[in-house]
Amino acid sequence: MTEFSFSCTDVRADAYAAGPTLVFRLRITATGGTRVHAMALRCQIRVEPARRGYDDHEAEALGDLFGERSRWGSSLNPVQFAQASVMVPGFTGDIETDLVVPCTYDTDIAASRYFRALSDGDVPLLLLFSGTAFTGAGGFHVEPVPWDKEVSHRMPVKVWREMIDQHFPGCGWIRLPGDAMDALLAYRSRRALPSWEATVESLLEAAGERTR
Repeated sequence: MTEFSFSCTDVRADAYAAGPTLVFRLRITATGGTRVHAMALRCQIRVEPARRGYDDHEAEALGDLFGERSRWGSSLNPVQFAQASVMVPGFTGDIETDLVVPCTYDTDIAASRYFRALSDGDVPLLLLFSGTAFTGAGGFHVEPVPWDKEVSHRMPVKVWREMIDQHFPGCGWIRLPGDAMDALLAYRSRRALPSWEATVESLLEAAGERTR
């Protein structure tokens, strides 16, 4: 069996993607000079929130995910971020390849709420690999990429913010069910409000949650 090792050397926002997209730069090494004809690689990415500290503002913003800071000893559990796959071309020795990860700004998604709550610093990520490698000098051998292959990487928070700002500059995003949208539209129409921002501000002021 070929021994594979993985590392993540960089992560960046894709400036030319149609939607929010991160690109992870991976280095893959096959020991012993094994010829790898191709590799169908899968990657699961998790956030490991217990591997960094948080200031008071961040802790307050993370309350809906993890509860009060006093409970974090048991509630600060890993958060699923993404799953992605890539077909790695043939190589001998090692190769670098891009893993493209489409993202969302949907704040109903736990990972998006986590990223949004962070002021600065890094996001502690764990990349877990699996898949199939096609190897052999004189023919094809099919080998699994073992499930225990994983690598930690710290993604700067500014990379996430840069990606979001490319597509939603200065904006947020909320998903609502159809009946709630219909009610909001009726509220906006009755009051001849010029925008959704004005509609939400009107509701906040009526509830006493916002002062100009």
